Amino acid sequence: MATTNSAIPLTGIPFPKSEYEHRQRKVLDAMVRAEIDALLVTAYGHQEYLTGYDGNGGYFAPFPLILAPGRAPIFVAREFDVDTVRAESCIDEIIPYSQQSDFAPVCADVLRRLGLQSQRVGMELSCWSLAPADMNAIQALLPDLKIVDASRLVPSISAVKSDLEIEAIRTAMTTTDLVVTTFQRALRIGVTEADMLTLITDELDKAGGELCPAPTLLFGERTRLPHGTPQKHPIGNNESAFMEMGTLKHKYAAGLCRSAIVGRNPALESLHNLAEEALEAAIAAIRPGQTAGAIDAAARGVIVRAARPQVFRHRTGYQIGINWTERGDLSLEPGAKDILQKGMTLHMPIILFNEGGHGIGCSETVLVTESGVDVLSSTPHTLYHA
Repeated sequence: MATTNSAIPLTGIPFPKSEYEHRQRKVLDAMVRAEIDALLVTAYGHQEYLTGYDGNGGYFAPFPLILAPGRAPIFVAREFDVDTVRAESCIDEIIPYSQQSDFAPVCADVLRRLGLQSQRVGMELSCWSLAPADMNAIQALLPDLKIVDASRLVPSISAVKSDLEIEAIRTAMTTTDLVVTTFQRALRIGVTEADMLTLITDELDKAGGELCPAPTLLFGERTRLPHGTPQKHPIGNNESAFMEMGTLKHKYAAGLCRSAIVGRNPALESLHNLAEEALEAAIAAIRPGQTAGAIDAAARGVIVRAARPQVFRHRTGYQIGINWTERGDLSLEPGAKDILQKGMTLHMPIILFNEGGHGIGCSETVLVTESGVDVLSSTPHTLYHA
């Protein structure tokens, strides 16, 4: 149930404040285990997970959320954005700064006021939003501060979803499935990527869905462009179409990759069959207690046994939730040691590339359950023929 904490229309937090307080307590417990005295949360998705605010004002300079045991959380934010932070977060104390040059002095002053000037303070050094210059400026003002890389701390908590989060992702998947069925129904010779995107957004608008930013939708020769954006490019006979798209509920994403061929293309059809087999092997390997690397090995093993290792040039998957991806999140890649737990949600795109560089494949977003895995989509990941 959404909570409104502002008189400004269409603002507030999507979940009860108690949900965010529970998340913050779990992060604080993890900080104690990591022997960190305070944490500066600067990654946008991590801020939204802990407060409801999406962090987007932090392009100017970081808007750190400061967490310290025994102390209510504090946002340090640009004065220009204070009303937005207050209206769209559950945080009561917001310390403003005015110009970019004010960020470090104000942040350092807050840390000093909290008695942290010579303590171990975690920063998200491998994530978006915090630049080396930001960290160095704080360190110059607090030379005794012991900075610790805590990039993986919030993701270690947010990877396991609450019932409210799972409900949001399931709801998002219903409209992502609508994206897939619209894509398949509208595919025909001559339709362009841009035309297709318009049709998809029209159907989503009718259903009250929200498309994730930067959708990938590619036809024919343009399937050689991973993460390419839709253009006015038509599909021809015997050509493939590829989409990686998702929709949002309370900023929680449910993503899917689906492929289709207009006519026939035996070489790409064979490649897609291999992608399906690898994806299904990965799904079959998922269970609590398994390592992220073992899931990657299950998918990769199928491709290696087919004597086509060169067609797979990325990881098997990653944690999905708020804002789809964030640097530092759990990753299904070779040798990854993270342990899967009940309540984790994962997106597993198996995209394979032929000798000409054309990409084709499929994915699923799944929920790790007590006994194994729940595939959230209702649209099959088999190749669609138009």
